[in-house]
Amino acid sequence: MRRRTLLAAPAALAASPAVTNPALAQPEPVDVLLVLAVDVSRSIDEDEARLQREGYRNAVSDARVVEVIRRGMIGAIGLAYVEWAGFEYQRLVLPWTRIHDQRSADVWASALAEAPRASLSWTSISGGIDFSRRVLTEAPFEGTRRVIDVSGDGVNNSGRPAELARDEAVAAGITINGLPIINDRPTFGRQPPIPLDEYFGRNVVGGPGSFMIVAEDFEAFGTAVRRKLIREIAAGPSSLA
Repeated sequence: MRRRTLLAAPAALAASPAVTNPALAQPEPVDVLLVLAVDVSRSIDEDEARLQREGYRNAVSDARVVEVIRRGMIGAIGLAYVEWAGFEYQRLVLPWTRIHDQRSADVWASALAEAPRASLSWTSISGGIDFSRRVLTEAPFEGTRRVIDVSGDGVNNSGRPAELARDEAVAAGITINGLPIINDRPTFGRQPPIPLDEYFGRNVVGGPGSFMIVAEDFEAFGTAVRRKLIREIAAGPSSLA
């Protein structure tokens, strides 16, 4: 039986629900619903996991990213943070949060710093995509676009093929962008069958306006995340990247 582990929402985020009375209020609008789907398989060691977390924390709270958010038609995004490993393990680390200014971005970044980390088993990109789709269906906001941002350092080696999950998500109107992390270490003693960026391009990214930004290593991850968030939020290249 497949196991799903959902963490309780950190107090700082849970204290401000988006809709206090769903029977009376309509979902708050956002420019984009964005799920950050992050690889925590065992090919990523403790130092690399820390660099990933710091990359996302620093990118979301970066003043340039906040400025792009504020320039949107609505001036807000909905953000959820998911971690995944093998087909049996995905979890919602940070629930849906409406980011609309520097303070909300900083609160989100602080909550991610406090959330416990895990490193488990294999790499199921398909499991991460499927779980992220379910997270999107539970969003308390109304977004004009729905995006899953998949980052990882290996190919799918657990669960069904990644391209099947990708194709189903795209058919449901979801865009999947990729952030492959180029790592010269073999995954579980084996080199990937094709270069990781080529694999992501063929099997992971898809949908209207989809794209991929490569992180040359974990040290370069933070810059790649910032550039990717700016492009996703603005729905196109930005001079602020």
